[in-house]
Amino acid sequence: MLEHFQWLPFLLAISVLTMSPGVDTILVMRNAALGGWRLGFLTSLGICMGLFAHATVSALGLSVILLGSAGLFTAFKLLGAAYLVYLGVQALRSAANPVGLSFSTKGNQSVNAWGSFRQGILSNVLNPKPIIFYMAFLPQFIDPTHSALAQSLFMASLHFIIAMVWQMFLALMIHKARVWLARPKVAQVMDGLTGVLLVSFGVKLALSQR
Repeated sequence: MLEHFQWLPFLLAISVLTMSPGVDTILVMRNAALGGWRLGFLTSLGICMGLFAHATVSALGLSVILLGSAGLFTAFKLLGAAYLVYLGVQALRSAANPVGLSFSTKGNQSVNAWGSFRQGILSNVLNPKPIIFYMAFLPQFIDPTHSALAQSLFMASLHFIIAMVWQMFLALMIHKARVWLARPKVAQVMDGLTGVLLVSFGVKLALSQR
């Protein structure tokens, strides 16, 4: 199955996609700033787990049905857009009442950990863009003589590894800057910028045709 796999084109394309700034980058960096690298890791883990859902849906052909139905696609897109706007509004509310970002999660670690993982996986799974990307991109690397599902999950695994490495690098960089980020003014700017970007991504997603 792997004898003729085009490693270099696939890895280059996935790496560029992963490192391009977007919702994933924003969520990982913000949660790492709020709760240290561990919450950044859990956010990244949630995001990357969603890749397997997209790969499975793509391989099973369900995304063909989804993309072929204007009503289903629109509903799914609006749901994802609404969730991004919700996250953005939450960040803007935090910016309106700025306090220094705290890196102590004692007493509520389980809530913060689960919330970070949930945000990551929902922001990815509810975003129809990865479905479109996987539908257009993965078939170019699939050998028709072998299982499409197995190959799709294999490629999602490679994407998982690359994305986790990159996002953990970002989380660790933010964690290193925790003293600077603990200043209320810095927290206000970061929350405000995060909120505006997330709301913008949500509105852009909602207004996009496909």
